[in-house]
Parts: sequence; C-alpha cells; structure tokens
Amino acid sequence: MYPSYDIIVIGGGHAGCEAAYSAATLGSKVLLITMNMQTIAQMSCNPAMGGVAKGQIVREIDALGGMSGIITDKTMIQFRMLNRSKGPAMWSPRAQSDRMMFAQEWRDTLEANMNVDIWQEMATELVMDGDKITGVKTSLGVVFNTKAVVLTNGTFLNGLIHIGEKQFGGGRSGEHAAKGLTEQLVSLGFESGRMKTGTPPRVDGRSLNWEKLQEQAGDENPEKFSYSDQTTSLTKQRSCFITYTSNEVHDILKTGFDRSPMFNGRIQGLGPRYCPSIEDKINRFAERDRHQIFVEPEGWNTCEMYINGFSTSLPEDVQYKALRKIEGFENAKMFRPGYAIEYDFFPPTQLKPTLETKLIENLYFAGQINGTTGYEEAASQGLMAGINAHNKIVEAEPFVLKRSEAYIGVLIDDLINKGTEEPYRMFTSRAEYRILLRQDNADLRLTPLGHQLGLASDDRFEAVQKKKQEIESTIETLKETSVKVANANPHLEASGLQTMNHGLKADKFIKRPNVGMALTMDCAPALKEAFENFSEKALEEAEILLKYETYIEKEEKIAEKLTTLENYKIPEGFNFREITSLSAESREKLSKVGPLTLGQASRISGVTPADVTILMVYLDKQKA
Repeated sequence: MYPSYDIIVIGGGHAGCEAAYSAATLGSKVLLITMNMQTIAQMSCNPAMGGVAKGQIVREIDALGGMSGIITDKTMIQFRMLNRSKGPAMWSPRAQSDRMMFAQEWRDTLEANMNVDIWQEMATELVMDGDKITGVKTSLGVVFNTKAVVLTNGTFLNGLIHIGEKQFGGGRSGEHAAKGLTEQLVSLGFESGRMKTGTPPRVDGRSLNWEKLQEQAGDENPEKFSYSDQTTSLTKQRSCFITYTSNEVHDILKTGFDRSPMFNGRIQGLGPRYCPSIEDKINRFAERDRHQIFVEPEGWNTCEMYINGFSTSLPEDVQYKALRKIEGFENAKMFRPGYAIEYDFFPPTQLKPTLETKLIENLYFAGQINGTTGYEEAASQGLMAGINAHNKIVEAEPFVLKRSEAYIGVLIDDLINKGTEEPYRMFTSRAEYRILLRQDNADLRLTPLGHQLGLASDDRFEAVQKKKQEIESTIETLKETSVKVANANPHLEASGLQTMNHGLKADKFIKRPNVGMALTMDCAPALKEAFENFSEKALEEAEILLKYETYIEKEEKIAEKLTTLENYKIPEGFNFREITSLSAESREKLSKVGPLTLGQASRISGVTPADVTILMVYLDKQKA
C-alpha cells in the first residue's frame, strides 16, 4: 500500500535536510521521516551559521551544490567575516540567522523537490534481509521499503533533558525522545555511547537595558555564504550585543552546584570541551572574575534573545537569579531556562569513508549520531551521506574528499580513523592544509566535483570557470605591469608605508607588507582599466595567491607526496592480524578501523611510520 523509496532519511535536522536534498537532486526517490514537520531544520541551539572553520564548511557545502549556504543567505540578519586581522587561511564567515525563517526556507526547499516525500512519525526499527537494509518500520507499525537508510537522529536517541534535579525524556525541549533504534543497533553488534550538550536560557529583549550593553554590529560591507547568484548580500542588519558575568553572578550560580546534574553525577555523557556550560567555566577557570556573554537576536521581528556563553543545566531559579545580576539584565524576563541533554551516539570508527556502516550494508550515519557537534558539521555529513547513498544504489563510484581537498574531508577522516571521545568540533588547527582550504576558494576546489556528480548546476560550473580565468588573467597582467617609483611613492607616503628606490613588477609590489590590490592599482593606474570588468572576488583571490605563493606551493608539494599513500589501496576485509611483524597495538587498531588506503592507515592513532612501511611491503608481496 505504501510506496517504496530509493533512500529513507530518518531525522529532519541539518544533516537530514542536506542528505534528503542531495540524494533527491541526484535522482533518488527520498522519504524524510521526522517526528515533527514543524521543526524541520530547527536551530536547536544558537541562531547562527558559520564561524571559525565552520564557515569554511558551509562554503564547501555550497560549492558542492548543497543548500545550507543559500538558505543561510536568504535568512540571515547579520554577517561578519571573522579573523580579518589574520591571514586568509583564518578568515571565517559567520551569519546570525532568523531562526523561524531558516527552518521555513529549508522546508520550502524540500517541498519544492518532487523527489522528496515527508512522513511525520517516529522510526522505531530498521528492516533487514541478513546484513542489508530493506526498509524502516515506524511506531504505528507502518513499513516503508527502501534500498538505503541515512540515520540523522541528532540528540533524539534516548534523549534525556536535565534542569537542576529535574530530568525528563526528550530530543529537545517540548519534543519526545526517539526510542528503539539504539537498542536494535546494539543488538546487531554496534558500539554505542552517551554524549551531552546544552543550551542557554532565552530572555525577553524588551526587558533588557540595551544602553548598558556593548553593541556588536555586522560588517560594514557584508558578504554572503553562497557563490551562486541566487542570493544577495544584506542591505540592513541587526546588531548583537556583549556583556559580562561577574563574581556576584558566579557566587549565585555556585549556590546551585549541589543540585547540578553535571556535578552530582546524574549526567554520564561527555560534554563539548570547546562549548562548556557556565558552571563548567566557573569551575575550570576559577581564577577568572568574569566571562563574556553574547546577546543574539533570534530573528528580524522577535524580541527573543539567545544568551550565548550562558549554557547551563542548573536549577531554573538559580539561572533566573544569576541572569538578573548581569549588567544590562537587571530586569530580565526569562522565556525558558537553559538545559543539558544527554543522547546516544555511535563511535564513528564503525563507518567507512563514505559514512556507510561497516556492519550493515546501505546504512549510513550522519551528524550528532557520529559524535559531532554543530549544525555545519552535521550538514556536511548529511550532504556526503546523501551523495554516497545515492551513488551506492545506482552503482556509481563512492564520493570521498581528501584532507587536502576540503575541511569536510578532514572532518570525516578524523571521525572514522580517530573516533571521538567528546563532541567533535571543527577548528582550522585540525587541517594541516588550511592555507589550501580557505573559505575564498571553496568554489574553485569543489564546484567542478559537485558538477561532475550532478549536484552543482551548469551555471555554477560556468561561473567558477569564468572566475578561474579572471584570476589567471589578473596574475598574468600583474606580472607584465610595472609599478614606477614616481607613481607609487606618493601613495606609499600617504599610507605611511616604506617608499621604493626602484621600480617593480606589480606581482612583486603586491607582496610588500600592508600592500593590497587597491593600493597596487593606485600605484599602477593602467591596472584599473585592465581590471575594470573583473569581479572583486577574482581580484582578491589573485592577491591571496600571489602573497602566499611560497606557502601554498609548499603545502601543495606535501599534499602531492601524501597522495601516493592515499592511492595505495588496501583490499576491503583485509586481515591485518596475520602480519605478525606489526606491533600488537597496530594490528588491533588497523583491524578495528579497517583502513582502505595506506594514507588512512597512517593517520590511525597507534600506527607508526614503521608499521606503514611493513604494511606496504606486505601488500607489494601479495600483489607480486
């Protein structure tokens, strides 16, 4: 009676939306099963996308043909490029979003895709034939047949919410936890664990004294996330605000520590190291007399404010008393208290590089079920799982990004090889090729791959080709154009920079400290006419490539050398235990992870360079 589907996605969060969209756009018939259609793409925590390294991920999703960048652009209320004072490898776009508009835009996008159906109910059981997925059963007993399943359950698997001494089941406040799937997966041989995350209280902006808060406006000339022409930059923005806790606030919070589920042992899950609760910050950084608080609007028209930096699971009365001692919050009214939530996850070392599970064929995991934290990390996994689930059922090649190709590649490689014992968050420091993996060049790196897959449109591909040609032409013109002393020195003096003793070619001139494209064009007027019709992004890209030429070439050479190991294939199901010359630890780790290349094997904790050499020699002998 019920239709069959190529792919079923369970969970309608950021991972689920990208998985459903990507698979459906590639041609699969997709069913998205969610417990509440009104909360599809809900921003459960802060109403923002991007940030350090996370902004790079959103741009990569967009470059491949995913939707997170476009939807962020359509619904953002503020844009900031973080770390502008540092090198371009550190520049990270971040947007404040309208929470309700974001969710609505995602739902509209999914409903506009005729290959996506939606079913509102709890999925309770996977239906299998041996070790292969054949369907999904719901709480009402409805069975949908399918060829592949992507699990994107977020914090819903046996979710347990904590507020002081109170605890109750829930995937997030006001929503039921998901039951049944964890127990079934464990019975099938999967290893599971518990993690914890939290969220701060929300307050009524009408009750705040804004004059006491420090305004944090958006960029004067805001950019956007998507490289496409489907979106435009903001012409107006809403500001965020900054304030601080105090010793008085800390003392009030401490009165609730004896009732804190984090300190009295009721919370067993591992919490995020880099996004600690306010009570954890007070406990771990006792020497600090204040902590920064960001007051972030939830949308264009709402008075609801997200209190970033005040995540907590303390009793609600303690939260309320402490909040009202923060400067500017003296008369604050609380819409709802903060809380912590524990949920099940599955160590991601149980996955292949495609995010397919090793135990069950055509079953994929994406998002917080893999131990990650953050909308951006989840969305990128959903995108990759959706692509690979589609490719698997149509017998196309797996799609796996290398660490030298994308932050998404770093994220998945880290997860499947190293696992994670706490909620995983992406940082620029995790990427050894971060000069190559900049936010400004994600389209150049990945849109050709997205176009080859069939996810990025012809228009997107042609735009990238045009940008590439403009960059190459810009660099060639700079190499051919001279900057003369007579033209340059007045401009250099006016800018307080060291003057020139002799002329330079423009490509050398632009490498001088504190010299950029704009000043170079002032000092060599012929360039203004030459670049008149070129895009600002192409000119910026050319400047970065020239300024960081030496560093970029160095990283490219290192990446090229390591590609040799990446291309060295290991047969699936290979028996590492039979190589007795490997260390015992190495045999154990290699057997557990089951790497498919020598490059992957080399990144597993406990596997030494000597082990990699032994493995290479052994594989060569087998080939011979």
